[in-house]
Amino acid sequence: MEELVPFASRLYGLMFLLLIVARGMDFLSTWVATPNLVLEGNPIAKKLGWKWGIPVNVALCVGLAFWPLPAIVISTTSVLVAARNFQSAWLMRSLGEQFYRDWHVERVQETSITLYLFCLFAQTVLTGGVGAAVMYFSEMRNVPLLAIGLGIVAYALAVAFYTLLGIWRLRRSAIRTAQVADRKPTIENTPPPPGKNCKVLLAAGHLDPPWGI
Repeated sequence: MEELVPFASRLYGLMFLLLIVARGMDFLSTWVATPNLVLEGNPIAKKLGWKWGIPVNVALCVGLAFWPLPAIVISTTSVLVAARNFQSAWLMRSLGEQFYRDWHVERVQETSITLYLFCLFAQTVLTGGVGAAVMYFSEMRNVPLLAIGLGIVAYALAVAFYTLLGIWRLRRSAIRTAQVADRKPTIENTPPPPGKNCKVLLAAGHLDPPWGI
């Protein structure tokens, strides 16, 4: 299973079916959770969207099915990602994507960053440890077990990476918001220059409308 397999062979068909089902579950769980991809954490998948994401993934399945090792790794990771998505998909869909996003951001902002990172790394280390154990007991000779272990480790790393990416984006957005808030009072409290048409300032967002314009 470490070598390339012939196209349309029995093993190729099995790998292709495995990839299609695993990637399909990932797509289905994403669609249930965030049909407009508001909550999608992968920036590449978000940029591709549904229109390009599906054909690109089908093409990847066709190509990766030639090589069983990465096919099993990606399938394992995709299934675990789908399972994680389904865990909260019902809540995301019932609350609405934007409302859930705002609610989640508020919870993160109210949590100690040290506690948040501790829980994140504890989750990923424990999950990755299971994958490492599977790899160890495969003795690096049982290719399917080795690939499954690699897939579990890849899943743990993906969770850590995309969660940290989300936190970094959140902190960057908070810094920008704070900078805008620091400048806004200065602009709003600046009296209009003599002879300046207040309607122009109001339209530009520089004045609140207490004058009944």
